[in-house]
Amino acid sequence: MKQALSILPIANIPIVQPGGDLALLIGDALSAANLTVEDGDVVVVAQKIVSLSENRLVRLDDVDVSPAAERLAAETDKDPRLVELILRESSAVIRKKPGVIIARHRLGLVGANAGVDQSNIDHSDGACALLLPEDPDRSATALREALMKATGKSLGVVVSDSMNRPWRLGSIGTAIGSAGIAVIDDRCGQPDLFGRELQATVTNQADAIAAAAVLVMGESTERVPAVIVRGLAARDSGQMARDCIRPAADDLFL
Repeated sequence: MKQALSILPIANIPIVQPGGDLALLIGDALSAANLTVEDGDVVVVAQKIVSLSENRLVRLDDVDVSPAAERLAAETDKDPRLVELILRESSAVIRKKPGVIIARHRLGLVGANAGVDQSNIDHSDGACALLLPEDPDRSATALREALMKATGKSLGVVVSDSMNRPWRLGSIGTAIGSAGIAVIDDRCGQPDLFGRELQATVTNQADAIAAAAVLVMGESTERVPAVIVRGLAARDSGQMARDCIRPAADDLFL
């Protein structure tokens, strides 16, 4: 029988400054809350604090705008400087209309504005935008190693970002980076409850963890950018979040 699942907020993590030591900040917050991690726990962290710790904040006044960005900005009623960042982060623009740019990020992720975001960041020194981490799986791996070294526990780490989906309203948490967990659980070829061979049962466990975590982390002013997901008995499968991106050639919806 499966163990019950718990999602524990790691509160009181301060606003992360560019270059901040994320593992240290999480460790301090755990101590302040009298929380301890256990073997098999998964620490889920919001993409935003990972990006901030990796100096992915860009001042829009520092952005040189290309003619292509000027044209797309005129089509979509967006700030040309923001559009320039979107194009730099993208391998392709998938859909566009006034107010909307859907792009394939260079990492393979498809979403609004190629993950370039302006919410919940400090604009006191001028308008800014935050980019996704250069390599979210690498970020998750480095954070996992630092947390395991500090705690002596075997952990998994998921970097979660909010994404929308075709045909569905609202955003959910999605794993853009991971380490130390099973990402894809492929049951194809196994029997179902009545002995019929499963043909297409592939569970994306990384996204499921991220989606569950966001119920506690929130999406706006909750100030809970990290949680502990307990009860999964995380194991290092060698898989990464990049392994759950559908190849473009197999995507029927683009």
